Amino acid sequence: MDSRSSINDNSDQVLVEENSFVRTIILNRPRQLNALSHPMISRLLELFLAYEEDPNVKLMIVKGKGRAFCAGGDVAAVVHDISMGHWSFGAKFFWDEFRLNYLLATYSKPQVSILNGIVMGGGAGASIHGRFRIATENSVFAMPETALGLFPDVGASYFLSRLPGFLGEYAGLTGARLDGAEMLACGLATHFIPASKDSVEVLIFLHQQKLSFLEEELLKLNSSDHNYVSSVIDNFSLKPSLKEKSAFQRLDIIDKCFSRRTVEEILCALEREAMDIADNWISTAIDSLKKASPTSLKISLRSIREGRLQGVGQCLIREYRMCCHVLRSEASKDFFEGCRAILLDKDKNPKWEPSSLELISDDLVDKYFSKVDDREWEELELPVRRSLSACAMAKL
Repeated sequence: MDSRSSINDNSDQVLVEENSFVRTIILNRPRQLNALSHPMISRLLELFLAYEEDPNVKLMIVKGKGRAFCAGGDVAAVVHDISMGHWSFGAKFFWDEFRLNYLLATYSKPQVSILNGIVMGGGAGASIHGRFRIATENSVFAMPETALGLFPDVGASYFLSRLPGFLGEYAGLTGARLDGAEMLACGLATHFIPASKDSVEVLIFLHQQKLSFLEEELLKLNSSDHNYVSSVIDNFSLKPSLKEKSAFQRLDIIDKCFSRRTVEEILCALEREAMDIADNWISTAIDSLKKASPTSLKISLRSIREGRLQGVGQCLIREYRMCCHVLRSEASKDFFEGCRAILLDKDKNPKWEPSSLELISDDLVDKYFSKVDDREWEELELPVRRSLSACAMAKL
């Protein structure tokens, strides 16, 4: 089958609208909350590569159909592919997904991601690396991988490690959800624009700021100048108030606890805080850590810490190694058990092995960061690209 026919066979999962010099890319699996399938990733790669070379395309808008931007990668399909053959079948999914993440992080033309709904896992990788990320009152961001026996990937060790203080460790380990106002405050979003004319933000500011009006203006643009695109979006953007119970209002406690060297020390610090402060936020964080895969927590913490000292390409290459070790299940089968318990059987009662943090040695963690000892394995290759000046996270 040639590439053209493969694109057409799966084109309904990614729709494209053409308006003069603007292309609007729509993720179109609303029943699956736009979870990224392998064909979707391949299609996005082809589109972004083609549009970067097309002088008639100045700007890309990316959004999701339905109530989600994208709820993550279709990991259930990855598990199915592996069960039907070899672990490398799943590795190809991550290979292509991480190449897409790197392309977006180094893209020369402006990309506007409209995050009007759920933005989780792979959905974050398909947007946070881009130049403009617009949150709304409907936005919900999370990296819930530790509950699945995985770890925050798609370059998350790069963008989480660059959040204020140790907020990245908190979000990456607990899978905590952040709303649109929190996304703007910490830099995950570059702008906040209400989606509904009846939203509280519009009523407070008494303006006509609304997402649909911005989209109308963006479709008129004939420029790839990032500053000009930014100025257009700025005209519609608001600064919403954070909720009283927002995690962003608790950065002092987050920094105090999540700056600790190990997961065990983080958990102990939170439990000490819980003894002094009656705060549901703390008990929820503790509960999330205790329910997550111990192996995932250990490798996630180290990944985020290493990400602070690495570029986005280095992070993706390292994360690909980690993913391959996860798929091979040599040290732990937690990813497959997590998918069974959360996504397939849905009993929400995974049996992690090793079962506790104390049973996980430094040598076991080290294994996830080493090259894979398999003749069929190859290191992730990222093409030589122009500088990262267009990378949005440099603005954090």
